[in-house]
Amino acid sequence: MLPEHTFSTIVGNKEMIIKTGKLAEQAGGAVTFRVGDSMVLATATMSKHVREGIDFFPLSVDFEEKMYAAGRIPGGFFRREGRATTESILIARLIDRPLRPLFPDGMRNEVQVIITSLSYDEVHQLDIMAVNAASAALMVSDIPWNGPIGAIRVGYINGEFVAAPTIEQMEESSLDLRLAGSRDAVIMVEAGADEVDEALFVEALAFGHAAVQPLITLQEEMRAAVGKAKSEANYAPVNAEVDTAVAERVGDRIQTIVNQYTDRHERNAAMDSLREEIVDSFLAEDDTADPRAIREAIGNILKKTIRNRILYEGVRPDGRDYTTIRPLSSETGISPRAHGSGLFRRGETQVLSILALGTPREAQKLEGLNPEESRRYMHHYNFPPFSTGETWFLRGPKRREIGHGALAANALLPMIPSEEDFPYTIRVVSEVLSSNGSTSQASVCASTLALMDGGVPIKKPVAGVAMGLVTDGDKYAVLTDIQGLEDHLGDMDFKVAGTADGITAIQMDIKISGLSQELMAQALEQARVGRLEILDSMLATLGAPRESLSAFAPRMLSVQIDPDKIGAVIGKGGATIRSMEEEFEVSIDIQEDGTIFVAGVDGLLAEAAVDFIKGLVREPEPGEIFSGKVVRVTDFGAFIQYMPGVDGMCHISQMSTEHLQRVEDAVQMGDEIMVMITDVTPEGKIRLSRKAVLEGWTLEEARAQDSKGGSGGRSGGNRSGGNDRRGSGNRSRGRR
Repeated sequence: MLPEHTFSTIVGNKEMIIKTGKLAEQAGGAVTFRVGDSMVLATATMSKHVREGIDFFPLSVDFEEKMYAAGRIPGGFFRREGRATTESILIARLIDRPLRPLFPDGMRNEVQVIITSLSYDEVHQLDIMAVNAASAALMVSDIPWNGPIGAIRVGYINGEFVAAPTIEQMEESSLDLRLAGSRDAVIMVEAGADEVDEALFVEALAFGHAAVQPLITLQEEMRAAVGKAKSEANYAPVNAEVDTAVAERVGDRIQTIVNQYTDRHERNAAMDSLREEIVDSFLAEDDTADPRAIREAIGNILKKTIRNRILYEGVRPDGRDYTTIRPLSSETGISPRAHGSGLFRRGETQVLSILALGTPREAQKLEGLNPEESRRYMHHYNFPPFSTGETWFLRGPKRREIGHGALAANALLPMIPSEEDFPYTIRVVSEVLSSNGSTSQASVCASTLALMDGGVPIKKPVAGVAMGLVTDGDKYAVLTDIQGLEDHLGDMDFKVAGTADGITAIQMDIKISGLSQELMAQALEQARVGRLEILDSMLATLGAPRESLSAFAPRMLSVQIDPDKIGAVIGKGGATIRSMEEEFEVSIDIQEDGTIFVAGVDGLLAEAAVDFIKGLVREPEPGEIFSGKVVRVTDFGAFIQYMPGVDGMCHISQMSTEHLQRVEDAVQMGDEIMVMITDVTPEGKIRLSRKAVLEGWTLEEARAQDSKGGSGGRSGGNRSGGNDRRGSGNRSRGRR
């Protein structure tokens, strides 16, 4: 067995331990990263050869979430992990973003980074550990990479920043900042917050960047001690002769096109025509010329031309300056049967968000290494091919769609009303109908409108804007509301969402080696100004949540009962609750604390169901008089249902003012009769008297007359159906 090497440091009062050499010896690089009893294994491997025809860097990052890490067995028939969970995809994306910009430009070897959860103590989260482990695995590997990076989670608790907070601590935090950085700059930011202001967020970035420095030092020491020699990678060929020849033949025609056309369709058509003309001219002279290399050279000239025009002339491709937002429009009520809908348009980007409200039982049940057990607010994002005028197979949501949906969910989550105030399960789906950049932030805006249109009492409206960056040495331009071309040719996609009072979510992707805090502060301030402008436009369409829900949304009522009486509501084998749901056309959800939610489209039927439940658990009081139905007749008396689902025993001696030989001489099945409760025993047995009502007796008089009736009446009462009802309820507890 190979020797194991251990390296450790302290961050946020927690020991972070990296070990290498013992596990996965055939991988290019392999480490374990441990905090407390949470531990991940990270491996990094590079292919020796390049796939034919590849024109991009094939990096893949996967986070393998294993249930055994927490001592659990997966659900499902096969009892093994299946396809990647949403959480594992989000963690993989979190790891990918800071790693990718640090690989050498033009690299074409396939690189695969796999992080596997080995142990989970439910105290220390695995996501940030996985980022650090991936960096460390690359550092000790033979793969060319310009790391290391360090990653940290920063919380804000009781007015203080906390590095590497535990899961329990994060429940008290108003900020969940995940940051990765190099020695000199911040590379990746992802955050959810409860309306944190820009100045505090900049402080959090500085705090987080300082906190990762020990991790960077640790990895540098590990690399020096046990790192492998770096392999020679394959890179995209650089054909300077083709670049020069194309530049000479194109001349200033690309500059003319960029200056002349602000409409992207016209500009694209002009560029397509020029591209084909140049390719054809080269092929006419030399039929061995490479069309791909020629088109790539033209693309590089276009990129440089647009970037220079932005930086040195202050003009963007569509003619805007740095801070102008594209034309805005919005409306609500697009879908007549949905519970709410909002359409938001920014330039050529158009998103329709649709709201559906459900009952608590429709909350998403989560199985995985996640502190959440269920999720009552869900946000899904779809990016169909027609949104860009293209075609491709529809095979379920891609990683990008899952990530954008999670970002929009994080942006809106702090403004979603609590379950106590609004006990519905909430699902919002954002359909991208047309895309020209910033669709994730457009989905935040459209979803705010959909929620307000549906009458969801959100605390405040939320809007989002995507910021871009173009740099050249020390010169840079921060762009508000980037379009697709600026995202593609620029150096940064910095998404910022929030209310008028603060930030609720941030995600930053960059293509350069890092950003200074000063630059990020400027981007945040520009985003704040842009966000306020967008909010003003949205509120002009719908100023506040509607006062009532859609006519097609379920009506939700709640009732609180003694938890010990839950069994009476459920009934034997669930018979009572099923019967209620069928009769009243409702769904009923019972919480462990005795809270019962009743939901139905017909509000009157839902109210009737609530009354029925109250009757099931109501404590009968001696002396009360009810109108009841005869539900069973025996030789010694009759069972009378005097409240919904509740019956008691009326002895034959208490059935009439006259002496009876048979119960049927006084009542028949289905008769409605008036009865008085004369006794409720500690065991819950209920005695009823019809005679007391007919004679007009008081409770005391009824009890006195009953006692003269002898043991027959008392023994009949002991056979009361009340005991059966209570007994069946106790037997059915736990079957919800």
